[in-house]
Amino acid sequence: MDVNDLLTDAYGRLPDLVAGAIEGLSPEQLWQAPAPGSNPVGWLVWHLTRLQDHHLSDVMGEEQLWVGGPWAERCGLTADPDDTGFGHGPEQVARVRPEDGGVLLAYHRAVVDRTLAYVRGLGPADLDRVVDENWDPPVTLGVRLVSVLDDDLQHVGQAAYVRGLIQRG
Repeated sequence: MDVNDLLTDAYGRLPDLVAGAIEGLSPEQLWQAPAPGSNPVGWLVWHLTRLQDHHLSDVMGEEQLWVGGPWAERCGLTADPDDTGFGHGPEQVARVRPEDGGVLLAYHRAVVDRTLAYVRGLGPADLDRVVDENWDPPVTLGVRLVSVLDDDLQHVGQAAYVRGLIQRG
């Protein structure tokens, strides 16, 4: 299998998983944490999308969709390019208030569409390009793409689990 096909297939699975975690939930359910100090479905989906937008915009050398689009305002936030949710405490998590699930789905779809267009154009040598020298060993594009995908899959699984918890009430 070609690496482009593999990455396209893997990232292309995310929108259906995200939709399964949030479609049909009310705004209140999106914000509802299953227990004090835990993350609600809306925050988890916002975070995984922000992380992908942040990290992949960086390697593409492009502006984040979060910064240039309507998403921040529609989530009750400012378009801070550094706010991905990493390190958020309960108060910061509670501030992420998307209008509805449609906002999260649209933002996620826009990020995934741009990601897919990008990975389709990569060649094997591109994956060896160092994109972050702050680690030992330095992070290559291939490692960054797998790392972001891994994070996305973990968080969408958490979101699906939390959905089940809050729907059981």
